[in-house]
Amino acid sequence: MHDKHDFKTADKPFYTGKPGRWDRITVPEMTFLAIDGQGDPSGPTYANALAVLYPVAYALKFAHKAKGADFVVPPLEALWWAEDPAVFLTGERAAWQWATLIRQPDHTTASELETARALMRGKLTRKGADIAVLSALRLERRQKGDCLQTLHVGPYANEAPTLAHLHDVLMSELGGTFNGPHHEIYLGDPRRVAPEKQRTLLRQPIQPSKTTG
Repeated sequence: MHDKHDFKTADKPFYTGKPGRWDRITVPEMTFLAIDGQGDPSGPTYANALAVLYPVAYALKFAHKAKGADFVVPPLEALWWAEDPAVFLTGERAAWQWATLIRQPDHTTASELETARALMRGKLTRKGADIAVLSALRLERRQKGDCLQTLHVGPYANEAPTLAHLHDVLMSELGGTFNGPHHEIYLGDPRRVAPEKQRTLLRQPIQPSKTTG
């Protein structure tokens, strides 16, 4: 009998944090099931992405389980960025760009994804899912490197002061600057958790600021 691999236990530093404290961590390369999009995360495009992402993630899980390599499906993650970062402060959600992700074992193959995609196509079609989103799902490797990470408890809309402190104070004190999109990890299912109980890891990849002589 094989134990399930649990990313949150095996890689605990990447799934934990404390409110009010930014931890500096080095995140290794990881494999993700991913889909890109743009627009309000409360809108239909984001909902359509999740409606496809979760079923395919579980189809991959059961395929691995059948091979004796079962794992616990890890938390949903998302990257957020925009051509003009000010839209995150002004609330212009239509301009928000995102990639929503679920981590996969590093040995997951493109062939396994195609099998899972084909397996779920009929079921998702009957449920009215956007099959174009299903076709756009992909596996990708992401390298994060040096990052700052904290835990936010409460509604997503209340993250702004924490992020402002990071951007305006902490990164300057550390002599750092951005090295990729803002990254969030949702430690509860965002579709089912009440806003005041939401627990979200906020992660920002950083790099040394360029200096001029």
